[in-house]
Amino acid sequence: MYETISSPVDYGGLTLKNRMIFAPTSMGLSQEDLVERLKTIAAGGCAMIIIGDVPVLPHGFAPSLYTKKGFAFYSALADAVHKEGCKLCAQLHQSDSNMRAMVKYIPGVLTKRISMEELRPLLNQQVGPYITGLSEKKVEEITRAFGEAARLAMEAGFDMVQVHGDRMCGSFSSAVFNHRTDRYGGSAENRARFGVEAVSAIRCALPQVPIDYKLAVRQEEPHYGNAGVLESELPVFVPLLEQAGVTSFHVTLADHGELSDTIPPKRHPEFGAEGCFLKFCDEVRGLTKLPICGVGGLTDPDFVEEQLRSGRIDCAAMSRQLIADPSWPKKVQEGRAGEIRRCVRCNKECLGGMMAHRGVHCIYEREETA
Repeated sequence: MYETISSPVDYGGLTLKNRMIFAPTSMGLSQEDLVERLKTIAAGGCAMIIIGDVPVLPHGFAPSLYTKKGFAFYSALADAVHKEGCKLCAQLHQSDSNMRAMVKYIPGVLTKRISMEELRPLLNQQVGPYITGLSEKKVEEITRAFGEAARLAMEAGFDMVQVHGDRMCGSFSSAVFNHRTDRYGGSAENRARFGVEAVSAIRCALPQVPIDYKLAVRQEEPHYGNAGVLESELPVFVPLLEQAGVTSFHVTLADHGELSDTIPPKRHPEFGAEGCFLKFCDEVRGLTKLPICGVGGLTDPDFVEEQLRSGRIDCAAMSRQLIADPSWPKKVQEGRAGEIRRCVRCNKECLGGMMAHRGVHCIYEREETA
């Protein structure tokens, strides 16, 4: 009944045992708890887990590939996931947060005069000046670092790398933030240069490695997302990224707006439906023959099977649904789809838990411990 979901696929040079991927997610958990959570998700039958926000430079908010402790953590994570027959992808990430600008908000956050909901737009206001003011020398240093970070990731045991096309890549891509007048700003071709150079650096360092690209798309009429690639500019960006060495695209909505837009609840005015971001996949599909992974409120195996069978997408990525029920893939493959605990997209303990700094969880966990 779900033959396509369960079938293997060549995802840009990496063979996946089925079409289900755990989407990159900031879990907000301790390293020990994160390993256990991802082991459970891997054991549930998905083909690959994407680890979000792996820092490109030696410093960053997440564990660093450049330190013994950070490298050991990623190696242990790879071993744990591989034991469950699951692949692991490192989402290479460079923050576009202005650290100096962040310092002035620390007292307000510590005294709770500034909530996390209020902090996000304050930081987003700093992105444009920061991106626009970076020297060309610093930009080139960052894009070159993608190659070394990818090399370390593969050495640590990852099977694939993904370039985070939001955050700094997305901010350089976006005319909303990028007001540069040099070769990294102005035209769509120039604004694509940062992402292209990042991919090229990886391809130069690792000629054979599969390179996924998180393609963050900005929508207008109505406006959603501030970073990323404007829909009308996709015909410029997609071929340039493919020529640079991208082997697959992970397509979603651009960030730097409300988190409830990129992680939309079921009541969202624009993105409340199942498969809410797949329309962006349709646009990318017309521009490339490379594999495409779709994401966005996917929960229903019948719906997912149809999208895969029709060729609309090649893989389906989930986050909240696999947090709600890590065994979604296994239950589908074993003919137990009726036993799936469906994500209701309430965002109470996943997005809510992340914003409250207690980690990403699910309302079903509360029911289990009640």
